[in-house]
Amino acid sequence: MADGEDIQPLICDNGTGMVKMTKLAIIPFTIVLETIFLNKKFSQTIKASLMVLLLGVGIASVTDLQLNLLRSIMAMLTIAATCVGQILTNQIQRRLKVSSTQLLYQSSPYQSAVLLVTGPFVDKLLTKRDVFAFSYTTQVVAFILLSCSIAVCVNFSTFLVIGTTSPVTYQVLGHVKTCLVLSFGYIILKDPFSARNVVGILIAIFGMGLYSYYSVVESRKKTEAASSLPVAAQVILN
Repeated sequence: MADGEDIQPLICDNGTGMVKMTKLAIIPFTIVLETIFLNKKFSQTIKASLMVLLLGVGIASVTDLQLNLLRSIMAMLTIAATCVGQILTNQIQRRLKVSSTQLLYQSSPYQSAVLLVTGPFVDKLLTKRDVFAFSYTTQVVAFILLSCSIAVCVNFSTFLVIGTTSPVTYQVLGHVKTCLVLSFGYIILKDPFSARNVVGILIAIFGMGLYSYYSVVESRKKTEAASSLPVAAQVILN
């Protein structure tokens, strides 16, 4: 649920272009949904900085884009599920005034039950393999448990970041991760790196800087406006 990564393998065969395009589309869709259903306003500066960020990440990471009907359907479902899930995560924490730990504790059993029922069926439908027919060794089970533990940590951090900031900010952090993965892949693993990757990462970093700056400025303005309300109210009353 965190940033669509749980469902992304379903739309990725040999290339990852469609997966990366799906991740790029989450921010615009989130803005559209919050604007329509929550009447949330995004300034032109915030939108412009996000466009610069998405342009940079797209240049740096999207290379082998391949479209077909199944991938397109799974991509749209991924985008919708991720956007709605993250928006609800933010709204529930703010409206009910619960912590990320409390929300994760209450929602995890339901998420696990849905995945337990639908997961094997969907997996067999898409991969033509039955998870129950697999031979589970001690090593495999150990890695499954390790993967589950990491997933719990990811979900906890997701709920914490989204509840404290916003779904859009969380997606921006996700693109920071993409840039770091590309950079460390080149530095540590000596992955192929072109001028296009460098330019894309630099543009993305510039967009992130703009988004961070304008977010802080707007947050400060809102705080100052909120603190000045009681004074204005007193003046009106007098």
